[in-house]
Amino acid sequence: MSDTPWEPPLAGTEAEHLVGALDRLRATFRWKVDDLDDDGLAFPLGVSALTLGGLLKHLAWVEALTFRTKLHGEPLGEPWDDGHWDDDPDWEFTSAAADSAAELYARYDEAVAHSRSTLAAAVAEDGLDRPVHLTGADGTPASLRRIVLDLVEEYGRHTGHADLLRENVDGRVGEDPPPGWAPATMGR
Repeated sequence: MSDTPWEPPLAGTEAEHLVGALDRLRATFRWKVDDLDDDGLAFPLGVSALTLGGLLKHLAWVEALTFRTKLHGEPLGEPWDDGHWDDDPDWEFTSAAADSAAELYARYDEAVAHSRSTLAAAVAEDGLDRPVHLTGADGTPASLRRIVLDLVEEYGRHTGHADLLRENVDGRVGEDPPPGWAPATMGR
């Protein structure tokens, strides 16, 4: 097995490259937020209220939104259904301060595991051109390709945020996880 399993193939299909790019961003994001306690995950950067814990919870929600609701039209499930979205449109970001590091890591890791298996099954079944539940204003369904590309964009944006936040917490810098890295909360 490779000591950098998050790297996309050097030569592969469109689906392999797209999923590989997403997995590399997921791994880089996870490395940026890895192995911090409650205080580290709650540490803001300057005047922004954004935290690594907030990003963990937000991306867990985005994973559920993408591969449950947008792909299949399913409800998000817990804890998202009970969120106080009407009172706070940024609830997933702000409520993370009340969650422990263990809860945030577990929720994110479980969401990504579910998304990976759901995406693999969808690609194997119908490919990237497969229509999904999400539709445009005119009722035209989006493709699986579109929602995966949207997720790549989401991760790109928030991995950049995580890079700045993590450097502010303890000085960790770098573009990619080091060879052999595995999340500390996953048995490392």
